[in-house]
Amino acid sequence: MEKMPRQYPLEKTRNIGIIAHIDAGKTTISERVLYYTGKKHKIGEVHEGQAEMDWMEQEKERGITITAAATTCFWKVGESGEPHRINIIDTPGHIDFTVEVQRSLRVLDGAVVVFDGVAGVEPQSETVWHQADKYKIPRLCFINKLDRTGADFYKDIESISQRLSKNVAVLQLPIGTEAAFKGIVDVLKQKAYIYKDDLGKEIAEKDIPQDLQDKAKKYYNQAVEIAAEFDDKLLEKYLAAEKIDIAEIKFGLRQAIISGKVFGIFCGSALKNKGVQKLLDAVVEYLPSPLDVPSVRGLDIKDLDQAEAVPSLERKADDNEPFSALVFKIATDPYVGKLAFFRVYSGVLKAGSYVLNSINMTKERVGRIVRLHANTREEVDEVFAGDIAAIVGLKNTTTGDTICDESKPIILEKITFPDPVISVAIEPKTKADQEKMGLALKKLAEEDPTFRIRSDEETNQVIISGMGELHLEIIVDRMKREFSVDANVGEPQVAYKETIAGEGRAEGKYIRQSGGHGQYGHVFLRIKPLKRGESFNFINKIKGGAIPNEYIPAIEKGVKEALDRGVILGYPVVDVEVTLYDGTYHEVDSSEQAFKIAGSLAVQEAVRQSQPLVLEPIMRVEVVTPEEFMGDVIGDLNSKRGRIEKMEDRAQVKVIDGFVPLQGMFGYATTLRSLTQGRANYTMEFDHYEPLPPNLLEKIAGLKEKTARR
Repeated sequence: MEKMPRQYPLEKTRNIGIIAHIDAGKTTISERVLYYTGKKHKIGEVHEGQAEMDWMEQEKERGITITAAATTCFWKVGESGEPHRINIIDTPGHIDFTVEVQRSLRVLDGAVVVFDGVAGVEPQSETVWHQADKYKIPRLCFINKLDRTGADFYKDIESISQRLSKNVAVLQLPIGTEAAFKGIVDVLKQKAYIYKDDLGKEIAEKDIPQDLQDKAKKYYNQAVEIAAEFDDKLLEKYLAAEKIDIAEIKFGLRQAIISGKVFGIFCGSALKNKGVQKLLDAVVEYLPSPLDVPSVRGLDIKDLDQAEAVPSLERKADDNEPFSALVFKIATDPYVGKLAFFRVYSGVLKAGSYVLNSINMTKERVGRIVRLHANTREEVDEVFAGDIAAIVGLKNTTTGDTICDESKPIILEKITFPDPVISVAIEPKTKADQEKMGLALKKLAEEDPTFRIRSDEETNQVIISGMGELHLEIIVDRMKREFSVDANVGEPQVAYKETIAGEGRAEGKYIRQSGGHGQYGHVFLRIKPLKRGESFNFINKIKGGAIPNEYIPAIEKGVKEALDRGVILGYPVVDVEVTLYDGTYHEVDSSEQAFKIAGSLAVQEAVRQSQPLVLEPIMRVEVVTPEEFMGDVIGDLNSKRGRIEKMEDRAQVKVIDGFVPLQGMFGYATTLRSLTQGRANYTMEFDHYEPLPPNLLEKIAGLKEKTARR
């Protein structure tokens, strides 16, 4: 088959995400980008439910983004510039859908972080910033909503410097503020651009207004200094006080931003169409192409058996390399079925060809390949290195899987997701819905790795778990709309965990004689606590063949299953290290099953001896309230066992930051509305687990017993 030429060179490709706290204006920016790049001819407004990137019914109704939407558009800088392909992923801002941000960042080369011109850095801004740090994503900052009452560009810069990074290059300044916001100063060009209306049409560039000239000069000098640090030729010119071209400064700044050590700051008002075209220019000029970021590395499947295998294979962003890609999202489409979104790191993929899923070693046929524009599709015959697209027809592939050339297998780093913190019991309203509900939940769990399903053996109920009340509410709503399944939903339950504070050891012996072969398994285990978040570690210290090697995996399995079932109240036991150090076996009667049961008995006893604790999820909460209600809000948070960390002023309101156990936060939106006449709002995200106070342990044990009896 003849190879089709690549239409857009790799150096003219940008894979970017738009990330931010909820309500900072990400989707409005995406809508303006689609409008200015000619992808749509009418601007859709989020508040009117017409945003193209928010295509789900629930997104239109609530005016929030729930799923990460992908689109491809084209942009050229200036009249003579060449078109660049920009693949954009618009991500949710609500913490319940953090999975969408995480998996998107894993496959992107750069990001635009949007900040509210009034609020500055908000809790979820910090969360997405740190997620981007984890994946070493170069970023531009866009300070949005400068037309709003209370907007303060310089306070936002201060907030970014204090809470996120001091290494910022301020490349634009606003002209006017709040209702008088009318234009932007380009710091490098030392020119002003005034917008004559709210449709974003610029008039000719002008000189910088008198009152901004000193600031513009100060930030210009700072930008040149930053650029000189990353470009030796520029540094020589700078030290010799020679004339420096804008192109040279941009080259140095580009290196600084791509290195992830400096972040460019831009500004505007997406709603009033000011600053978006210049932001697109900045994406092309400063964010990396797939060639500017390090080549992806992965594991050789031969190294999988090694306990700490190091990624030894490299795949360059090149069409001539063996094909490798990471599947970062699964979506169920009502028209075409299962869509697998993927990022190509190397090589070329043709429709109709076969790929290897190197995680489960299955061969998959690539049915159709589609490029996505929100929820509409354009079918293509092949995709190249650096592309983001979706495959229709993969049967055994899920989020985080690597698909690659069958003859050159590689395993790319998987995406790790947080554990759910909230659960509800769910049951179908009618017998006819029973089977449909199972199918619907399975499909939704395939799409969302932070959504889990299990059956409670004590109550025979189906329990669904997720990242928050809104997350589970949306799941139930989607089940009804997309799969026509009506369900009754129980009260939300906290996802507690168990752990230990001390160390212990125990013997587990399982012996059964009942004619013929008996059962014999005998083990000695030690248990000790690990740091929070380290989960589980099993160490085999059997010497001299006290227990044959073939029984060790069965003992580990028995230990793991017992810990997952819980020991004190039936919640999973986490952050423990279990060491198998001795035991005995019987030549005839020993079996894997016997050792599995012995391991299970021993670890349960060891946990009981090691100062067992129940852990509860603690949420980081930020409440923004008018001052007159502050006392009531703080009193209410204290009554929920909250710890207030700090209080500060933001424009005309007070901001309260603190930590509150999740148990007290169910239905908080209603409580806060009634306390503040509907004038306050809050955000909440999971922060850490803490031991539950002993006086509440009995209460939870009682509730669990009551639920089981029901």
